[in-house]
Amino acid sequence: MEQFQSFLPFVLIIVVMYFFMIRPQMQRAKKEKKFAAELKRGDRVITKSGLHGKVFDFSEKNNAVVIETGAGKLTFDKSAISMEMSQKLNAPATEDKK
Repeated sequence: MEQFQSFLPFVLIIVVMYFFMIRPQMQRAKKEKKFAAELKRGDRVITKSGLHGKVFDFSEKNNAVVIETGAGKLTFDKSAISMEMSQKLNAPATEDKK
């Protein structure tokens, strides 16, 4: 029984790490993968580097997306598109009236 009690803190640390660090990261990765899979032509997006543009075409061979910007068309990897910033860009604008 004493061995179990000395081993219990390590088990609790692992459980806490799983629920506060590992599991949320896995859920976030799953959401980002779903977001990238659901992209379609005409979607307004922002890359992680801050480039704004509109999805023009897809390259499934390279797992890339062609983004049309004011400067022309650029090809980015799908993982370079920021899910959070793109969702904020496409969210309906709400005004706070005070």
